[in-house]
Amino acid sequence: MPVPAVPPAPSTAPPAASSPVSSTVPSGTSAGAKGEPKSLSGLRPFLRPYMVQIGMAALFLVLAAVTTLVFPLALRSLIDGGLVSTDKGAQTMALRDHFLELFGVAVALGLFSALRFYTVSWLGERVTADLRNAVYAHVLRQSPVFFESTQTGEVLSRLTADTTLVQTVVGSSLSMGLRNAVMGIGALAMLVWTNPYVMTQVLLILVLVVLPSMWFGRRVRKLSRASQDRVADSSAIAAEVLNAIPVVQSYTAEKREAERFDASTNAAFNTAIRRTKARSVLVAFIIIATSAALLWGLYQGTQAVLHGEITAGHLGQTVVYVIILASAAAVLGEVYGDLLRAAGATERLMELLHAVPAIVSPVRPVAAPVPPSGSAVSFDAVTFHYPSRPGTPALRDFSLSVAPGETVALVGSSGAGKSTVFQLLLRYYDPQSGQLLLDGVPLADLSLDHLRHRIGLVPQDAVIFSTSAFENIRYGRPEASADEVHAAARAAFAHDFLTALPEGYETFLGERGVRLSGGQRQRIAIARAMLKNPPLLLLDEATSALDAESERMVQAALETAMAGRTTIVIAHRLATVQKADRIIVLDHGAIVEQGTHAALVAQGGIYARLAALQFTA
Repeated sequence: MPVPAVPPAPSTAPPAASSPVSSTVPSGTSAGAKGEPKSLSGLRPFLRPYMVQIGMAALFLVLAAVTTLVFPLALRSLIDGGLVSTDKGAQTMALRDHFLELFGVAVALGLFSALRFYTVSWLGERVTADLRNAVYAHVLRQSPVFFESTQTGEVLSRLTADTTLVQTVVGSSLSMGLRNAVMGIGALAMLVWTNPYVMTQVLLILVLVVLPSMWFGRRVRKLSRASQDRVADSSAIAAEVLNAIPVVQSYTAEKREAERFDASTNAAFNTAIRRTKARSVLVAFIIIATSAALLWGLYQGTQAVLHGEITAGHLGQTVVYVIILASAAAVLGEVYGDLLRAAGATERLMELLHAVPAIVSPVRPVAAPVPPSGSAVSFDAVTFHYPSRPGTPALRDFSLSVAPGETVALVGSSGAGKSTVFQLLLRYYDPQSGQLLLDGVPLADLSLDHLRHRIGLVPQDAVIFSTSAFENIRYGRPEASADEVHAAARAAFAHDFLTALPEGYETFLGERGVRLSGGQRQRIAIARAMLKNPPLLLLDEATSALDAESERMVQAALETAMAGRTTIVIAHRLATVQKADRIIVLDHGAIVEQGTHAALVAQGGIYARLAALQFTA
């Protein structure tokens, strides 16, 4: 089922200092409108594709409500027509007919209610799935700026807990609310029609019930949003700690982390209890006030029977309509609370869905041909500050040209700007000044897909997904055949250890590849990049965390991967870059030295000192 189209977000990025989530509320949503029922209007694009199903649900809903409203009329006929007759034979026949009518009403009510339940439940499941898919896909397109200020656990909480609240409303509460609204209005109309004088008094009393209910509703609305935020805080803590469980256990911090999570869940509990108290008061007030008003009307009805103004059947009909109206008011009070919670959840989801990516593809991208022998890279007077560190330049007036097929190594101390070069080449960020070109085309003129398709990345910490070895390698090119996957594994010196696994290439590698060694994970990452076959290869400290034997294997795999393509290498271990065509030495975001290994050692500068320290050791 395709995900419904969502209105595109504006193309301008949010201010660097603000949070992407908190600063991207859709236009027209004021701060004072947070968590209001009208926030549910954000679901409109997800409901629009299913107008036929919505129409069917509405039809069954109305039919079920009308059938319920017919029941008191049949009851009145039973009392006045079947119990009043003095002829016993005629009375028996009349009772049989009236009971058959009541049973027919019950059958119709059961069928229409079942059809309504199925249709509405289908809508709730489908809309929630579409909403979850749309939010997740949109988050995947966010640049690293977004994740600098948004915790992964917060996003996961919105994708799970908040979408579950939306599902509850769309698939259940909203239907119950509409059904009881129809029945309540119908019952009220019948009561006014049959007892106009008495019900006019009741209506005036009901109007007075609405005003305090609105005040309670605002209180519940604020607490609902706060409760969801506290639950998200707990999810963020759990996601962070579980992803770092070896470090937590190595520092014997299990108790501290459990206490931190306990404090967070207690804060969520206390907020939820305050919300529940406010909602309980709201529900109790609505039920008591509404029941008092309706009982007053019922009392007036009994007086009318005693005075002979209406029949017993008329009174029975009135009693049932009063019960329907009272129960409808009680259900609507519950549904209103659910709507307030879902409104807060929808608002949080819409904030994610309307978060503006800091980096977007151009409207009319340039279709540059892929070079056969490696890409040309050019940095022209690039200056860049990370949004989280606007006062410290990561690169300063940085200029560098890399020829097709050339291997260039970037070295320097931590924070010199090496990784920033990769971040800008992948266009995770845009520089504040200067220009980057790939094969003579500015990066900003290429679509993000086309740009990143031309680049292969082997990170320092190889990323292994929770699937088979075969699928991990084919992640580089999903349409690749089995022979191509095996060829890439052989080129990366991964074939032998993969075939030795219990199920060979189909062996499940576990979360983050926990069943493999560091060198094995790195060789799978290299095979993935080789299968992609990009003209530009970026190697980020690919051997820094390996033992000597694994390093030799990975280094051999890297040399195979580098053949015939442009390669930029980041390395702290200078032994891995001695064969580079050119070594670039960075210091505080600027190039201070460049040349071959031998030439730089002869200069006696920064590189020579680093080399002396490493090679002497």
